[in-house]
This record gives sequence, structure tokens and C-alpha cells, in this order.
Amino acid sequence: MLKTSAIQHHISLKPYNTFGIDVKAKNFIAVSSVEELKNVLQLKEYKEKFILGGGSNMLLTKDVEGLVIHIDFKGKEILKKENGQALVKVQAGENWHETVLWTLEQDLGGLENLSLIPGNVGTAPIQNIGAYGVELKDVFFSCEALNVETLKMVTFSNEECNFGYRDSYFKRNKGCYIITAVTFKLSTKNHITNTSYGAIEAELQKKNIKNATIKEVSNAVINIRQSKLPDPKKLGNSGSFFKNPVISIQDFQPLKTQYPEIPHYPVSEAEVKIPAGWLIEQCGFKGKRFGDAGVHKNQALVLVNYGNASGEEVWNLALKIQQAVNKKFHIRIEPEVNIY
Repeated sequence: MLKTSAIQHHISLKPYNTFGIDVKAKNFIAVSSVEELKNVLQLKEYKEKFILGGGSNMLLTKDVEGLVIHIDFKGKEILKKENGQALVKVQAGENWHETVLWTLEQDLGGLENLSLIPGNVGTAPIQNIGAYGVELKDVFFSCEALNVETLKMVTFSNEECNFGYRDSYFKRNKGCYIITAVTFKLSTKNHITNTSYGAIEAELQKKNIKNATIKEVSNAVINIRQSKLPDPKKLGNSGSFFKNPVISIQDFQPLKTQYPEIPHYPVSEAEVKIPAGWLIEQCGFKGKRFGDAGVHKNQALVLVNYGNASGEEVWNLALKIQQAVNKKFHIRIEPEVNIY
């Protein structure tokens, strides 16, 4: 049975979210096993239960009145190796980047392009995190999740997760399941690296690397990210704040005529993706500061907390950016982060 003494009261969530927003949890508990999680979910005295992983993909704009449940499951294991592939199971509370480095130490390929993404493993499938030409769905095998209503464990296959661009079944059905562990399918030999993304290619050329190893690809990604993106430990942020918008070719043509230099990437025969960072930069927000909330000087896609910004101040800035982009380009950019 759960000891109610394990529940803490009036706890600052500043250390538990990468934006470094100082909101309070009226009640807080860290759980480290499925049984403990089930027991906490059954506590009837707390009607609102707020699940918190690595806090990397959220903006907290107010205090949490109910019970904050911090998922702190730990453990990594190689389930099996065969035919040049390995199934690797990682518990939800493990740090994402540390997990990537651990797989590289085991000479397992597949996660190297996703190096240095903030957050924990359990929340990675919700967003279908991605970077530099690779998405989580490309290496995802299955995940275990607890049904919040029935308290039964369910295993989801890659197909059942219904992954989309920064999207998944879990994101579309918020609050129904809590992911407790993720299993990846990684390569054990003859690793096929993905270096086609322009920035990686340039970084490898700079170092005169021709046939990059998985470790060298990871190092290149780390160097690129560190040169462009602020470290959340030093400057509060949640990585990319907005999704890159996907628009129809029909809507894109007049934009291309008006802005010949507009960067774009084909998504299908009928659609193109436009970098949200470019749109924001064109609206003059890059490097701008509004009190302690601001837009990063090297990457307009990243909103930052210079120290004491409230979640509300960051959100107001996000709305201001959204309106400016919509007014100038007639494109609505959507937040990638979850707003509470």
C-alpha cells in the first residue's frame, strides 16, 4: 500500500520543467513502479491528477491544484539480439539523451540523430520526437502503457500508436494512458547512418569525415544543437516551441512569388513544409526580449525564460508571434509544446 507520507505538499515545479517556470504543486509524489502508480491513481481524495515526466515539452502557466505524479521509472535492458537487430527496453523515467549515449556505448544504431533532445523516454512517443531526418517512429518497436481508467497494462505496436508529425495516438487521446516503458528496434551491425540532412553533412565535411560512424553522427548532431539551441540547464526553454506548418501547394505558390527565398520542403505532391523559425524571424522576433521572456538569438523557433518569466508571460509572447505570422503570411503556426 502507498504511504500517504510520500506525498509532499506545496512543492515548486521549477526543477521539474525545462522552461524553469516556478509554479507550485499543491500535492506532489514521485512513483518508481507500476504498482505504486496504480495505487496513487486510486487515491480518491485527489480528483485532478497531473502526470509529469521530464517536463521538457510543456509550458506551465499556473499552479497545479490536484496531485502531480512524477513518473520516475528507471532501467535499460537489451531484450534480444538477432539478424543484425536488437530490441532494447527502456523505462519511462530514463533521461532521453543519456539513453541515446548508452545505446551508442552498446554499439546500437538508430537513435544517434536524436541526440541531445531534452526530456524523458516515456514522453518521446507522445510527441513522436524527431530531428535531423529521423523520427521516433523509425526506431520504435512497442511501448507498455497503463490504462488510467481500468488500471490495466496495454502494449502498443508501432502501427497502433498511429504516429504523425509530432503527433501520436497518445497525444490525440490525452490522459487515457501513461507510458511506462518503450522498446526500440536498433541495429547491432552494418549500421546505416542518416547523414542526408544538410547541417549534418556540413558538420561532417568540416571534420573531414566521409563514412561516419553512429558515434560521429551523434557528435555532429550534438555540435549542431549546441551551436543553435540553448542548454535548458542554463537558459529555460522547451526546444522548438512551434511545429513547422504544412500547407498546400496552392497556398504556397503566392507566398513563393512574394518571397522567392522562402525555404520549403516537399511533404507530398500536394503539400510543403515551411520552417516556422524562418517565418518568426521574418516577423522580427529573433533575439527579442520581452521582460524575462524572449526569443533565442540563434534560433527563432525557441522561446526562452531568462530567469523569472512566468508561464503566462511566455504564452503571451507565443500568442503575439502567432498573430504576427498569421498577419504577414496567412499561416497559423501551432505550438509543439503542451500548455497547462
